[in-house]
Amino acid sequence: MTAPDVIGDALVRAFADRGFQATLPRPTRLQLHVPDPSSPIDIAEWRAFAGRNSRADLPEIAASFVEGFVRKAGPVLQGTARLAQHAEIARTLDADRLRVRLYPEDALTGDMAAALVTRRLAPGLLETVVVDYPDAVMTLNRSDTGGLPPEQVFGAAVAASVGREEHYVQTDDFQNVPIMHVGGTHRYVSAHVHVLRRHVDPATAPYGALVALPVPEYVVVHVIGRATHLFWAMETMQDLAARHHEAGEKAITPQLYWWRPGAYEQLPEEHALSSGMSPDLRPVGIDVDHEAQSVAARTAETDELIGLWMRDHG
Repeated sequence: MTAPDVIGDALVRAFADRGFQATLPRPTRLQLHVPDPSSPIDIAEWRAFAGRNSRADLPEIAASFVEGFVRKAGPVLQGTARLAQHAEIARTLDADRLRVRLYPEDALTGDMAAALVTRRLAPGLLETVVVDYPDAVMTLNRSDTGGLPPEQVFGAAVAASVGREEHYVQTDDFQNVPIMHVGGTHRYVSAHVHVLRRHVDPATAPYGALVALPVPEYVVVHVIGRATHLFWAMETMQDLAARHHEAGEKAITPQLYWWRPGAYEQLPEEHALSSGMSPDLRPVGIDVDHEAQSVAARTAETDELIGLWMRDHG
């Protein structure tokens, strides 16, 4: 009986985790299919190195090899891997119909969240993959994904929500505060929170932005800057988010969030959407007593934001 090739299997799995189909025609040769077969890769030296380590360390060692290989191979190889991922999603699911919906965290019970393709976007927020049919919108069960990784399914759903649904971007002064609305007539606009850098250049937003997701049809954004006092901007955004939330159907939350561009935004957009990562959204808010001329922060994240802003503007 042939002994299992635990080293080779670990490497093949590591490539699969990055979206590559790989096979081992010989123990020291690895074949990539991206989508056409590549020239065989000599892995004899790596196999010898991996064999000197414990079996428990093999997944990490294999993942490190794949990361280094992809970096050296360049964006062309990464692009073909994403094409292969998308082809697999298209074969298993009707990818053009996938969308993401945003819900308050308490809208789904623990059992429901476990059964559906859902994830936590930020404190108080869950997003769920749905299938948009002509006559109905159905949530997607984890059991119906054909074993595809959830992050790939989410990546396809966000991409379709952003790319296949009409939206508009409009910036106006509201009580002397510049506020951007990303809006539409459908309930998938909240997916634009995953592509905020399309609308806000992180390089021009050193403090990030205030973001509200009060209803499915709007993403409301104020870029934190020098021209508008932070306290006035926060109070105005809170009031606007509350108005949308009170008036909207299928309202999500009046909570205000502080968007801090970071590792997620540094990834190429297509990679970011299917990475399993999310934008950094932190709940913030203030209580203002105009008579006493005092401001109280509602969260520790608010204190941090105020400290950063006041350091440069105090």
